[in-house]
Amino acid sequence: MFSPEGPTLRELAVQALSSVERGYDLLAPKFDHTPFRTPDAVLDAVGSALRRTGPFGAGLDLCCGTGAGVGVLARVCGERVTGVDFSAGMLDVARERTVPEGQSPPVSWVRADARALPFAPAFDLVVSFGAFGHFLPSELPGLFAQVRSVLRPGGCFAFPLVAPPRPGSLGYWMLLGFDTVMRVRNALWRPPFVMYYRAFRLGNVQRDLAEAGFRVELHPLEEFGRRSDGSPRVRLVMARLPGPVSRAGSSADRR
Repeated sequence: MFSPEGPTLRELAVQALSSVERGYDLLAPKFDHTPFRTPDAVLDAVGSALRRTGPFGAGLDLCCGTGAGVGVLARVCGERVTGVDFSAGMLDVARERTVPEGQSPPVSWVRADARALPFAPAFDLVVSFGAFGHFLPSELPGLFAQVRSVLRPGGCFAFPLVAPPRPGSLGYWMLLGFDTVMRVRNALWRPPFVMYYRAFRLGNVQRDLAEAGFRVELHPLEEFGRRSDGSPRVRLVMARLPGPVSRAGSSADRR
């Protein structure tokens, strides 16, 4: 779970009683030492899947945090890579880890709310890792419309999605308990801290993406195996727009 370099219980409590933005500003210096950071195994599996369908031109990491997903984009995008997040603290940490100027592709960081992206249709690939729990289900159609608005024709929106735990399993009760605690917290305390991981359901997501104009493909990430019923434990959701895909020079061997 948490490494010795991670936040203390007191620091986590202060974060949880803050707004989402302020909470992540506070957590940023120790974020990579928490279980909230997407594991390298997931990042690598997504990167491998995207290399098989790329290369791509310009890439955007939506809700980039400390920039782990930007590293995935740098390996599959040949034009440029951008990370966007609304937490100044997270972006400060991401900038500290940026490869010096002259790297290929160039990387930039933008502070903005994902629900109001300040970009023209300038990207061929948008990825996001572990951020959707911070959006209410009613916000997802607008979020997906924002992603569509920044993609070029033929562009792709990709993100991993873990299969929900079986009802009655330990994981099921842990997630249910976490969501219940967050709902009680938000009923009693302001500002709210939106973090509901059970609300992001595949069927609803597919519907909202289709209504936003995407064609949805599901690719199993076989690195994580399959459940007893044969369904994949982790899928890569790839939502594509109509039109030709803009591709840049191959960056498959970039590290």
